[in-house]
Amino acid sequence: MSDLLPSSEVRARYRVVHETRYRYQSTVTLSQQYLHLTPRSFALQQTESHQIWVDRSVDDTRDGTDYFGNCTRHVSLTVPHDSLLVHAESTVALFARPTLVDIGGTLPWEGTRDMMTKEKSAATLEACRYLYGSPHVYMFPELEAYARVSYTPCRPQLDAALELTHRIFEDFEFDARATEISTPLEQVLRGRRGVCQDFAQLMIGCLRSLGLPARYVSGYILTHPPAGKPRLVGADASHAWVSVFCPEMGWVDFDPTNRCLVGHEHITLGWGRDFSDVTPMRGIVLGGGGRCWMWR
Repeated sequence: MSDLLPSSEVRARYRVVHETRYRYQSTVTLSQQYLHLTPRSFALQQTESHQIWVDRSVDDTRDGTDYFGNCTRHVSLTVPHDSLLVHAESTVALFARPTLVDIGGTLPWEGTRDMMTKEKSAATLEACRYLYGSPHVYMFPELEAYARVSYTPCRPQLDAALELTHRIFEDFEFDARATEISTPLEQVLRGRRGVCQDFAQLMIGCLRSLGLPARYVSGYILTHPPAGKPRLVGADASHAWVSVFCPEMGWVDFDPTNRCLVGHEHITLGWGRDFSDVTPMRGIVLGGGGRCWMWR
């Protein structure tokens, strides 16, 4: 599915403010940062404005596009500093996404699996990028066994994907202390605990273990305050979910952390094979001591 500009009316428009703050134990003399903080424009979303600024003197800034078509920015700082703030602001318009009615009645999932080894269309070749193992997503027998509870013979593909989304929500507990970025999928599956990145990568591993392409989506989700309480600035957080390739519909997004088909409360930054491809901010520093503190 190509990144075409939208043609339907706007369903939602958001102003997004992202801040990442680092405070180092000792002075940093060199910092190289690689940012995925520019929301992606594609058929279901259009970035209307965007800016990034850093609270330190920047020696070099380079904008680019990565292998997956996401906008990137490389920032280099050589002025000594003991803290760093990166601030990004965007205005994003969202357009109509598939509904539960739209995804009903797709072809059996085995058809997509077989197509990936036979058809050589542009869409299928692009989807092949997300068919194999990646640094944080790899396949193993227990993962396939978990997937096959939903992917029974001849079941419609997106019907099975929706059930898998629901099962992950029901079987796993959100626990921010249970895992780290490097926690292997075997441990997530065995412990039944983790965060949105874990659940997204787990679902992706399930799909790929069956020969179905799936990609990792990085972005934000709008959260809702308790009844009668005001929305707090900074209450909404970075998020991750799964995009499933369906030959009839292109890419359709599912959120296993929230047991839902993605709608108009998810804002896409970018996508890749797993978390490592679209980390919002990563880099290297010279100095800083053995510990740093980060806030988002």
